[in-house]
Amino acid sequence: MSTSPNTARENLALRGAFAACVTWGTALPTALAQTQPVTDAASANSAAALSIWDLIVRGGPMMIPIGLCSLVMLAIATERTIALRKRNVIPPGFFTGLDKILRSDNASAIQALRYCKKRSSPVANVIAAGVRRLSEPIERVERAIEEEGEREALGLRRRLRGLAVIASISPLIGLLGTVLGMISAFQTIAASPDAMGQTSMFAGGIYEALITTAAGLLVAIPAFILHHWLASKIERLIVEIDRIAARFLETYAAALAIEVTPVFADKDTSQASHEQSRATQVA
Repeated sequence: MSTSPNTARENLALRGAFAACVTWGTALPTALAQTQPVTDAASANSAAALSIWDLIVRGGPMMIPIGLCSLVMLAIATERTIALRKRNVIPPGFFTGLDKILRSDNASAIQALRYCKKRSSPVANVIAAGVRRLSEPIERVERAIEEEGEREALGLRRRLRGLAVIASISPLIGLLGTVLGMISAFQTIAASPDAMGQTSMFAGGIYEALITTAAGLLVAIPAFILHHWLASKIERLIVEIDRIAARFLETYAAALAIEVTPVFADKDTSQASHEQSRATQVA
């Protein structure tokens, strides 16, 4: 059973995303461990005694959705980075090869379509939509290319909204975890009659509550940067696809439409001459 080039690229992207998720899953707790404040030698020894797992557990239940957001963010970023490589969107030498086919003596739309299918990519799909309608007026060719271009642009932006959502909700989840941790810390202080004289108990509750805020920001900031970087990359690719489509229309669509038009023009001319001869005979 054969697989298409697009399917093979998506499988490769998913495998890369899975490997990246595993790496990020081990890197995030380490980054969180570095955010733990150390004020003196006693607190430094206590911080060193804490394992990564202990730090995650002290962060509370809100660490679970933050961790899931980090994995989803890295999976989307890895998959989109692989899928949006220029050679996957606009294969090198695509228009040069198409130019050779359409300029050959036995050029045909079928050969051009086979070439586009062989070089399967978003730009090939856009050009193929125009090739299928080369026998029609130039306005319909242009409309077909525009419609296919819009569909391909949506495909390029696929899953990109997920990064925007993660960048927005991760700090909120972290803030919620901090608020819940502060509530728990104040409850502990209120329940202990000697808590007011023990600043270590109060400080310990606060730093544990702030772990979720730090975790949320560690996820949101990269997600925000990745979203804008990928969005700008997609815009550049769309501009390049539009340039190739415009070049195709200017070079081939109008010329081939002119070549096809005389076929119908001959029929109209012969019919008009036939009617004119009949009118002459009647006269």
